[in-house]
Amino acid sequence: MAAKKQLIVGLGNIGREYADTRHNIGFMIADELARQAGTTFSTLRYAYYTEYRHRGNSVYLIKPTTYMNLSGKAVNYWMHELKIPLQDVLVIVDEIALPFGKIRLRAKGSSAGHNGLKSIETLCGGQGYPRLRFGIGNDFPKGRQVDYVLSGFDDDELMDLPALIDRSTQVVNSFVHIGVELTMTQFNG
Repeated sequence: MAAKKQLIVGLGNIGREYADTRHNIGFMIADELARQAGTTFSTLRYAYYTEYRHRGNSVYLIKPTTYMNLSGKAVNYWMHELKIPLQDVLVIVDEIALPFGKIRLRAKGSSAGHNGLKSIETLCGGQGYPRLRFGIGNDFPKGRQVDYVLSGFDDDELMDLPALIDRSTQVVNSFVHIGVELTMTQFNG
């Protein structure tokens, strides 16, 4: 298999007040990927950026600094800057439609109302990009979704979070190595 270039995008919001919230799980997973690769992020245009090699493939890892609802601006810029097609962009995102800790890889799909994904869909050419959806659950009263996604994980969840983040990095590394279809077969339960 020829070496590939892939853009991995961890979604979240910049700022200390958002650091450990459910909505920032994409940032947390990106941080762990960088740590495992022995690299650190630099602040560049529209994103915290780093790059590394995984099994001969070039991995470009970003955390958009545009805030969640403008994530597409960063993704579009880096796709064009690095000349990476949409199908080789993996977006890591929180998902309220999945129970906490459920991890799902999809080759494409709708934004399902997620503002970060809506922005990417609008500015990057549609829904044809893979996404790793990390379940954060939906244990909130009607009308309180924003408060829920911008709140921290509860104590039980925090105990499970390191293992779930590690599993998410395994899914990303598999995507980089063998692609979305084989990785979905291996990890989606």
